[in-house]
Amino acid sequence: MARALPSAGAAPVVLYLCGDLGAGKTTFARGFLAGLGVHGPVRSPTYTLLELYAAGALTVVHLDLYRLNHAGELEALGLREWAGPEHVWLIEWPERGGGRLPHADLTLAFSVGAHGHDVRLSAGSALGESWLSALETSAAKS
Repeated sequence: MARALPSAGAAPVVLYLCGDLGAGKTTFARGFLAGLGVHGPVRSPTYTLLELYAAGALTVVHLDLYRLNHAGELEALGLREWAGPEHVWLIEWPERGGGRLPHADLTLAFSVGAHGHDVRLSAGSALGESWLSALETSAAKS
């Protein structure tokens, strides 16, 4: 997914990472960041709510909103500062944002079943649709 990341233009690229505890959201974030060339530890932002990573010209904003008591707490994080071009947002537990988050370009729904982990991808924008198309093209070539 990191290699197929499209350019967003003036807005950040936003991924919602949805699923129960232990479903693979943070594991995905670690792999995605590694795919963007981030080396070193990738910490779960469960307690800090926010971690930033430099990935070449990109800044990745990794949010974990599990511990939010109410959506108004988002204001204290200063998210507007990272709402521009060359930013990618990975948002765990976006439903706790209470409509105060940007719309997702892609939503990844993680689940754990009898046969292991599963993830369903759905596009929420034209950028998300083009990203899914690029992923399908890449998978077809493999």
